[in-house]
Amino acid sequence: MAGGFDPSKDKVLQSWRSEETGLVVAIHSYDGGEAKLQIGPRMLKKKDGSDRAPVKAGRLTIEDVQWIYDNIDDIKDGLEEHNNPMD
Repeated sequence: MAGGFDPSKDKVLQSWRSEETGLVVAIHSYDGGEAKLQIGPRMLKKKDGSDRAPVKAGRLTIEDVQWIYDNIDDIKDGLEEHNNPMD
């Protein structure tokens, strides 16, 4: 089989979720490679409070940007930690 994306090799190392907008920011590593940041998807809530199926993040609102700004130090620290585990 030709090479391609294999979901079983994609590992979520750490994630954050905005309760207000449902935006998810996560650190992923593919096949043991460098840890990288992914913005999205959105995990929106149903009326009963359960999660809907994930949707693309799309364009970011000012609320999304503010949430990322408020959490950027934790996100950056997590990314550094996963890329430099011995430091």
